[in-house]
Amino acid sequence: MRGARSLATCWPVAEKLWWEAAMEEPGLTGCPLSAKTASFQTNANYLEMVKRERGDPQTQLEAMKLYLARSGLQVEDLDQLNIIHITGTKGKGSTCAFTERILRSYGLKTGFFSSPHLVQVRERIRINGQPISSELFTKHFWSLYHRLEETKDDSSCVSMPGYFRFLTLMAFHVFLQEKVDLAVVEVGIGGAYDCTNIIRKPVVCGITSLGIDHTGLLGDTMEKIAWQKGGIFKSGVPAFTVPQPDEPLAVLRDRAQQISCPLYLCPPLQALEEGGPPLTLGLEGEHQRSNAALALQLARCWLQQKGYQDAGELKASRPSLPGQLPLAPVFQPTPHMQQGLRHTEWPGRTQLLRRGPLTWYLDGAHTTSSMQACVRWFRQALHRCQRPDSGSEVRVLLFNSTGDRDSAALLKLLQPCQFDYAIFCPNLAEMASTDNADQQNFTVTLDQVLLRCLTHQQHWSRLHEEQASPDPWSTPSREQGGPASLLLAPHPPHTHSASSLIFSCISHALQWITQGRDPVFQPPSPPRALLAHPVADSGAMVLQEAATVHVLVTGSLHLVGGVLKLLDPSLSQ
Repeated sequence: MRGARSLATCWPVAEKLWWEAAMEEPGLTGCPLSAKTASFQTNANYLEMVKRERGDPQTQLEAMKLYLARSGLQVEDLDQLNIIHITGTKGKGSTCAFTERILRSYGLKTGFFSSPHLVQVRERIRINGQPISSELFTKHFWSLYHRLEETKDDSSCVSMPGYFRFLTLMAFHVFLQEKVDLAVVEVGIGGAYDCTNIIRKPVVCGITSLGIDHTGLLGDTMEKIAWQKGGIFKSGVPAFTVPQPDEPLAVLRDRAQQISCPLYLCPPLQALEEGGPPLTLGLEGEHQRSNAALALQLARCWLQQKGYQDAGELKASRPSLPGQLPLAPVFQPTPHMQQGLRHTEWPGRTQLLRRGPLTWYLDGAHTTSSMQACVRWFRQALHRCQRPDSGSEVRVLLFNSTGDRDSAALLKLLQPCQFDYAIFCPNLAEMASTDNADQQNFTVTLDQVLLRCLTHQQHWSRLHEEQASPDPWSTPSREQGGPASLLLAPHPPHTHSASSLIFSCISHALQWITQGRDPVFQPPSPPRALLAHPVADSGAMVLQEAATVHVLVTGSLHLVGGVLKLLDPSLSQ
């Protein structure tokens, strides 16, 4: 081990070491990216690598098994982890969080591997819900690094796995050495060819709600994406999914039948609440009920498979319709299950932070369907807020979107929320920082990300020019105050209703939004340039005088992570 260096803060140094070790012949095709272009928070380099190698994805799974063997483990060793393997497009992280917290409520020692992280890379590997310590991360990182270094093949260009693969291997080693009772493993991308899919015998599998994302890797239709997600099914291993559109659900059913995987459709959470108290969820948003319903089935199935008796009393079963998937059992959630759901935390997803006059709404939605859920949650949260007796209420959108995602479609869904200001900035916490590597993506330049922000702003401006178009969120057939309505409470037109600004980093954006009124976020005096724009100057006065400021941060989990890093410094410790 190399001294007492903390890899939580020296991660770029560590990754540079293995990239340099693999770059002795950088001109050879198939070598990993250089250290200068490695991505430290996003999976940008992993995505690009997979895109290049997707011609033979099965070979990549075999390569992952070889890396595992070189690290000192065989795929059979992973059986000891009693894994719950979860994939999906929307809500897979939240479902993992619910599942882990439920089983921890039974007194079990849990491991939890997820991606991406929000602030520090250690968040990806958790024991009993907590990111592993800097010391433990350092210990396991160098142990794995040295094993791989000692077993490298000099005839091969690639001696070290890429970023995501390395962390996946490291998670397996951590969980085995820490002797967890079970591990909840979230798929990185897809399922069939994801590097977590070397797991040969999970206890149970789950697939959350499907949608369109990562089309360059997974396909451009729901059916193609469903085929990829169904790749985690294993023969004889129970699997559960939530209601899906008919076509992708049929693909999942066929995938399961081909390998004799018993696949069940989760009944809604309401069915499990009948005859008992309503379930309280630690995560806000109506869409979390679907994730919680799946988590309950996964946890119950795991408990039953492992011989636990206290797994919930069955209620009257509901017959499945002919030709459809069999329904999962309807049962009474146990007190442990209820406690787990109630105490689940998953930062950056439907998260509220109240700070003096400011309320922060943080949600990493980045697909059209997840953005729809985000907007519903935001609107419902605003309805519950007590309106100020005097003074103005200001709504601010802080947005960024990366990769091949359709930012115009995302912004169109957000536009009817009647924001007074729309702020765009890159996923860069600060302009100049020596300890910010966990938040950076070195595959792009500052000019590139600022141009992307300019594109977002142009989309937003065009949407305001088209304001005469109908609100896609409105429900004309109901009264505005009706229980099924998601319309906002009256928000009078504001003189700055179409105003938008671009900032070069998250810190500058937050300095302008907060105007020194957030009791925790108190940076040095903002640069004079922050008020150089007329909108910034006039908007600063509006924000200073507002009785209430509601700030929705969305479009990218990495943006949310950067905001959390600044709003809650304890997350960086």
